[in-house]
Amino acid sequence: MSVLARSVGNAFRNKVRTAAVVAVLAVAIGLALAMLVANQAVAAKVQELNSTVGTVLTVNPAGGQGFEGGGEPLTAEQAATAAAVPNVSSVVGTSSLRLRNATEAAAQTAAGQTGPGGGGPGGPGGSSAATLTTSLTAAVDAGTLGGRNQAATGTTTTQPVRSLPITATGIGAEMDSTGKALTITEGTGLGDYSAASTGALLGTTLAQKNGLSVGSTFTINGQTYIVAGLFDSGTAFGNNALYVTLPAAQALAGLPDELSTMIVKVNSMENVQSAKTALETALGTDKADVTQGQSLETAVSSLGSVKNISFIAFVAALGTAGLIILLIMVMLVRERRREIGVLKAIGAPNRTIGLQFVLEALVLVAMGSAVGAAIASFASGGIASALISTNTTTTTAATTAGRGAAMAGAAGGPGMPGGAGFPGGPGGPLGGASQLLTSVTASASPGVIAAGIAAVFGVAIIGALVPALLTARIRPIEVLRGE
Repeated sequence: MSVLARSVGNAFRNKVRTAAVVAVLAVAIGLALAMLVANQAVAAKVQELNSTVGTVLTVNPAGGQGFEGGGEPLTAEQAATAAAVPNVSSVVGTSSLRLRNATEAAAQTAAGQTGPGGGGPGGPGGSSAATLTTSLTAAVDAGTLGGRNQAATGTTTTQPVRSLPITATGIGAEMDSTGKALTITEGTGLGDYSAASTGALLGTTLAQKNGLSVGSTFTINGQTYIVAGLFDSGTAFGNNALYVTLPAAQALAGLPDELSTMIVKVNSMENVQSAKTALETALGTDKADVTQGQSLETAVSSLGSVKNISFIAFVAALGTAGLIILLIMVMLVRERRREIGVLKAIGAPNRTIGLQFVLEALVLVAMGSAVGAAIASFASGGIASALISTNTTTTTAATTAGRGAAMAGAAGGPGMPGGAGFPGGPGGPLGGASQLLTSVTASASPGVIAAGIAAVFGVAIIGALVPALLTARIRPIEVLRGE
C-alpha cells in the first residue's frame, strides 16, 4: 500500500474523532480566512481613501466661508499659479451658484418679499454669484431647520414657507466639489468640461422630484439645459444639487474669470503637507486659505487599526490551527508507537514514516479548509462590519466633539452639519470620507481564499513535522520488547 493511501486511510480510522478534529479546524481556519478577507478589504479601502480624498487640498478665498465669510474671489491666474507648485498633479476650479424656483421667486417679488440669499453670495467657498432662478423645485423639504435658516435674523415674525435653494456647481472635471469622482448612475458625463455647454448632471432625488430623466430639459435664468446624466452622492443634501461645466456656470454668474474654490490634487500622500505649505506661500495667506481634510487622517487611522486587528486575529487563528494539528499528531504518534515500531522493524525508513503522518495531517487540514472557506465566505462581511463599527464609534464621537465649537458659531451658516462648510458634508474638506469609512465591502475572492489556505497548509506542515520527527526516536526493539 502506498504512503498516500495509508495516510488517507489512517485519517478516517476513527470517524468520530476525525469529524471532531475537522469541525474544530474548520472554525479556526474559517476565522483565519475571514480575518484575512477583512484585512484585504480594509487595505483596499485605505488605498482608495488615500488616492481619492487623501491627496486633495481645498483652496478658498482668504476669509471666505459661504454666507458668513468675505474676502476677494479666486481667479484663473491663481489657478495657474497653484498648478505650477511642485508635487501638484492637477488643479480644478469650481464656481458655485444658488438656484431658486422661478415661480416662487416671482411670487415673492410681487409680494414685496425677498428670498434668502437673494443677491448674496452663493457657494461654500464664498461664491461671487448672485442667486439665479430655475424651473427646478428643490428635492429637500425646508422643514423646521430650513424655516429657521431662512428666517430674518433677529426677527420673530412668522416667515412664509419657502422651498430650499438648489446648489449648482460649475466644475472643470468629472468630480464633485471635494475632488471625489462623481458616481454617475445613468447617462454620461458632460464631455468637454473646459467649454461652456448646455448639459447638466442632476442628483438622483432632484431629478426624481422634478420628473426628469436623461435627455429631459429644464431652465436656469431662462436658458435651457439638457440632463446629460444622473449622479448619486449618497446623501439627501448632496443629491439636491446639479453640476454644469465651469465656463457655463461662470457665464451664468456673469463672472468669467472668478472661481469659488480650487480643488488641488497632490501626487502622493507623502507630499501633501509640503504641497500645502508651498501653495500657501505661492498664493499668499492673505489671498487664499488652503485646507486639508484633517478628519480624513482620523478615518484612515481608524481603518488602519481595523487592519492591524484583523491581521493579528488572522495570525492568532492560524497559530491556533497549527497548535491543533500539533497536539492531534502528537497524540496519534503516541497511540501508534507499536505500529511505528513494526514498520521500522521491517525496514521502513524514518522519512517514509514521518511523511505518512504529515500527509495524514494535510488530509485533515484539507477537509477543515473546505468547511472553513464556506464559513469565511458567509462570515467575512459581518466580521469586517463589526470591527469597523467598533473602531469608528470612538472616532466619530471624538471628531464630532472637536467640531462642536465651530458648529455653535455658525448657526444657520454653511458650517452646520450637512452644509457646504462642514468637514463631513458635501462641500467640506473631508469630501464624504465619513461615508466611505463605513462602506467597506468584504468579499471572499478566490485569490484571497487561496492565499489563506496556502498559509494554513504551511502552518499545518510545520505543526505536523514536529510529531513526525518524534517517530525517529522510537526504537523498534523497545516497542516490541514492551509488547
